[in-house]
Amino acid sequence: MQEKMCTEQVFRLPRYQEIPNVGLYLEQTTRYIGECFAPLLDGAITTSMVSNYVKRGLVSNPIKKQYSREQIADLIYITVFKTVLSMEDIRLMLSIQRKTWSSQEAYDYFSAALEETLSCISVGKKLPDFPEGESEGKTMLHNTIAAVAHTICLRKRFAALQQEIQEEKAD
Repeated sequence: MQEKMCTEQVFRLPRYQEIPNVGLYLEQTTRYIGECFAPLLDGAITTSMVSNYVKRGLVSNPIKKQYSREQIADLIYITVFKTVLSMEDIRLMLSIQRKTWSSQEAYDYFSAALEETLSCISVGKKLPDFPEGESEGKTMLHNTIAAVAHTICLRKRFAALQQEIQEEKAD
């Protein structure tokens, strides 16, 4: 029997059109993103992190203190990428994405690739092969997603092992 190593359930990010576009305030935005990542990352993003990302120019300023769908998508990217990349590397990744694809196209591709990679890793399957002739941007994205997925799964495994050790000590 193959043991799930990473997640107890299938992880799914909302697709671009499913992200609220009514304008969420800062607290609502962080809560929404936290709920998206609840199965994977504890404390995925805080209000101070978001404010810092805006201050650093990674995310555009909110309009009337409200964050749009595109800004929320950018914050979801950052939440994922920050587990393995520096802020400058994230800035470069976002810059490549903005120059190459529409917000919806880039975000939906990213979401599907992250979900597929996490799914493969969680059950010990081989990662999907990159299609031949991928752009440098997509290759970098796939490599980053693979690093993120491995990092998340390793953290989950270590947490589970620590829990087992604590339970054994308690007995």
